[in-house]
Amino acid sequence: MAYFDSCHCSSERRQNSILYNILKNDSQSAQHTQRTPRVSVSMQACACGSKKKVVLRSPQTTCKAASAVLVKTLKFVKNVPCFRELPVDDQHVLVRSSWAPLLVLGMAQDRIDFETTETPEPSMLQRILTSGRDKHENLQGQSNAGVSLTDVQGIKMFLTKCWALDISTKEYAYLKGAILFNPDVTGLQCQHYIQGLQSEAHQALNEYVKMIHRGDATRFAKLFIALSMLRSINANVVAGLFFKPVIGTVNMEELLIEMFYGKSTNVTIAHENAGLDKVVRTHNEW
Repeated sequence: MAYFDSCHCSSERRQNSILYNILKNDSQSAQHTQRTPRVSVSMQACACGSKKKVVLRSPQTTCKAASAVLVKTLKFVKNVPCFRELPVDDQHVLVRSSWAPLLVLGMAQDRIDFETTETPEPSMLQRILTSGRDKHENLQGQSNAGVSLTDVQGIKMFLTKCWALDISTKEYAYLKGAILFNPDVTGLQCQHYIQGLQSEAHQALNEYVKMIHRGDATRFAKLFIALSMLRSINANVVAGLFFKPVIGTVNMEELLIEMFYGKSTNVTIAHENAGLDKVVRTHNEW
C-alpha cells in the first residue's frame, strides 16, 4: 500500500479513473451478488419521532445481512486503485467518514429491508428503583435503549427512494464513488485530488444517465437528491441500529480499521456474538 509524505498524487491522476476502476470493480462483484428479496415495511411519520426509540425486530437476521454488506463495502473500497494511491492517513479519514452511507447504499443495492419495534417506556416503579444509580450507568442504559425513530425513518425513506428509482449496478458504482471521495471531510492531505475524483464520479453518473435514460431529464437530479439524503444519515445511528445488538459497545472505528487493514486493536468480541465475529475474521480471507 502506497504511502505519501506529501500530497503529489494529483500529478498522477488518470482520466476516467472513477469511470473505469470503480465501475469495473463493482460490476464484477455484482455478478456474484444474490439479491435479497425486499420485505415491504411501512412506517408512519410521527411528530415526536425524535423522542421515540426503536430497535430491530429481528436483530440477528438483520445484523447478519448488514455485516455481510459491510464486508463487501470495505472490499470494494480496497479494490479501487485510485483509493490505494492516497496517503494512508487520507484513507483512514475517508473510510471513517464514508462507511455508514456506503453501508446503507449497499443495503439498498442488495434490497435489504428491516422492521423495527418501539422500545417500551420505563414504568414509574422502574424509574424510582433506578433513580439512585450511578449517572454513568444511567447514561449507558439510555444509550442501549435503541435509536431515534426519526433517524430510522430517514434510512427507510432513502431505501424506498432507491428502490423506486430502480437504480442500476453502474449507477450504484458511481454513487459509491461520489460518497467515498468526499473532499469536505476535515484532515485530508490530498483534498483537491479527492475533489477531482468526486467530480469524475458525478460526471460519469451524469453521462451514463443521459445515455441510458434519454427520455428522463430529471433522473440525474433525483439521484442527486438521493445522495443528499444519504449524506445526512448519522453513522452513530447506523452503528447503533445494525451492529450494537451484536457487538455491544465496541468502538466501530477500531473495528473498521481492524477489518480494513488487519491491524491489531484492543477490540474483543464475545463468543456469543458469532455473527460479526465472523465478519471481523473475514478480512484474513481477502
